[in-house]
Formats: sequence, structure tokens, C-alpha cells
Amino acid sequence: MKPVCVPCKLFYQPKKNGTYFEEGMPVNEHPPTWSSYKLWVGDLWECAGCGAQIIVGVATEPVAEHYQPKYKSLVAKTNPLLRVDDC
Repeated sequence: MKPVCVPCKLFYQPKKNGTYFEEGMPVNEHPPTWSSYKLWVGDLWECAGCGAQIIVGVATEPVAEHYQPKYKSLVAKTNPLLRVDDC
């Protein structure tokens, strides 16, 4: 089953498979600052009605984590679409 856009009452449509994104981790509470944590890959879908986008189909394990020597080079190579700074 495809994801559904509730406001538009339309199915999301696949836009780009293999979309990389980062997950952030909190470093400080005040002021709130975040740092790179994990690199993930999933599929980008878009609503044809309103243009809202979601990433679905994400694996259970990240591509790489911040402590691994290859992390920074993988981030540079994959050019993540965004970083999620949320817990």
C-alpha cells in the first residue's frame, strides 16, 4: 500500500529511490545544538496534490555512524538531502 496524503486524499508517488539523509544527535540543550549521528538511505515520495514529501522504506540499520572512520567521506559522497534534528 502506498502512503496517503491525508489533506489531499491522494496516494504519494515515488520521486527518488536511494535518497540519503542524516540523523542528528543533540550536543547541548541550551542553546540547542546538534551534530551528525547516522547516515540513512530511503525512498523519497511526493504528493502530487500539495507537493509534501516523505521518506519511507528506510532500512533497519544505518549506512554508517558518526564514529566510523568512513563516515565523513560517505556523507560527502552521498550528499544527504537533509538532516533530521529531532529525538
